[in-house]
Amino acid sequence: MLALLSNGITSVQLKEAIEKYVVGKKKAAVVVTADNEYKTKNYHIPRVINELTLYGLEVELFDLDEQSPQELLGYDVVEFIGGNPYYLLNAVRNCNAYSILERIAKEKVLIGWSAGALVMTSSIAVIDAFEPQMNFVDLTDLKGLRLADVHIIPHYGKFLHRYEAFEEKLRRYEADNNCTLVRLNDGDGILFDKGDSVLIKTNV
Repeated sequence: MLALLSNGITSVQLKEAIEKYVVGKKKAAVVVTADNEYKTKNYHIPRVINELTLYGLEVELFDLDEQSPQELLGYDVVEFIGGNPYYLLNAVRNCNAYSILERIAKEKVLIGWSAGALVMTSSIAVIDAFEPQMNFVDLTDLKGLRLADVHIIPHYGKFLHRYEAFEEKLRRYEADNNCTLVRLNDGDGILFDKGDSVLIKTNV
């Protein structure tokens, strides 16, 4: 199962939807690679660990910059936190993690939120319209891992008031790329399993 979330398992709706996939599972890895600055010190880490331990999972922190992606196959649940999507996508490519993540999404549980979700979609290019300076790794190929054939924008409600002409830029992206962006508010997510998908909205 693949879950693309805005800011983690932060709503009752998501907690209930994901529960059936993780019940009885034992080990979870929280991948901190997207936060190239703080890594394991990212301020979301305690919350993420708590969200997973509530399912009875034993949680360990993991960094693709330091560890082999092959080791992720030893976990039942793998969750990628947010941070810098350009940095994370570059890191995944550099360590050839794609096939591992594809296998986890098919056979186990793969969760990504914010930047961690963006890299698993068709493209991270939508971020170029708002935060191109994040691309300090100078990525030119912004195609995502395409574990799900979807375009998303996380934190939609927050970003709507943070960036000038935000919605207009999203619509321009949709027109230029002939796609529909799924606008995810915090607490929202999309779950993909065996060819089916479900959009979970909190309506907040």
